[in-house]
Amino acid sequence: MDCLKYEMVNQARIQAVENSFQPGGKPLCSLGRVLIGEGRLLKRCRKRAMPKAFFLFNDILVYGSIVVPGRWNNHQQILRLEELEQENIEDGEGMTNQWILRTPRKSFFVSAASLQEKRAWMDHIERCRAERLKLLGFPGTVKTFASLWVPDSATHHCMRCPRLFTLAQRKHHCRNCGFVVCNSCSKGRAILKNISHKPVRVCKLCKDILPSLDTCKRFRGDSVEVPEYDESSDEEAEEQENQQNSHWYEEIYCYFNPENVYPPCM
Repeated sequence: MDCLKYEMVNQARIQAVENSFQPGGKPLCSLGRVLIGEGRLLKRCRKRAMPKAFFLFNDILVYGSIVVPGRWNNHQQILRLEELEQENIEDGEGMTNQWILRTPRKSFFVSAASLQEKRAWMDHIERCRAERLKLLGFPGTVKTFASLWVPDSATHHCMRCPRLFTLAQRKHHCRNCGFVVCNSCSKGRAILKNISHKPVRVCKLCKDILPSLDTCKRFRGDSVEVPEYDESSDEEAEEQENQQNSHWYEEIYCYFNPENVYPPCM
């Protein structure tokens, strides 16, 4: 495939992914950006594991909730590869072929339909990440990652006090440690610059080790470093979909599966 056709096919595929997140998604077409592959992975959310559409580019990883398979996604989330690290873990209850994706703003478990697909995702992500770090001249060391959220099902009582959760006593998550806590133990708010430019919920223990919450008002008027891709991570919409095989693009942009020759939405 010649360079011109190569570029045209790549741009068409990226535009198709961008269109699938409209309205409300951020633009994805960018000079030098390449779509590497796409597929469906399970992402562990606070209540249960949910199928999400994932798209790997040479510089970012994009995912979102599935509305119409292959046509329409929402709740777009964008992770920069230079900030991302992976951790391989063993199978857990309800989650096989899983691993962890960590970034300063989001950290979560994902699961593939097979061990082969898991390895393919991890290998492709790591290769793109290494090439991205080399291009930017970064050492690839991030000191602060967002905490993994403890699933709601993991505990029936507050992880900071003995209170049992009921219909009236709701579960909340501390954005700093990820623990499941009651409302009384999570009345504090703090600005966690790597997560949000607005004050977020923190538990009483984290409140004591974080800067005084009285400074939140002062921070609101200051220039706060906000992530380039600033999307809400709370209460993502849930949908029920089956997993499908991932599609990887070679250097000439062919699907590994010859039956799939067109990008979505074209």
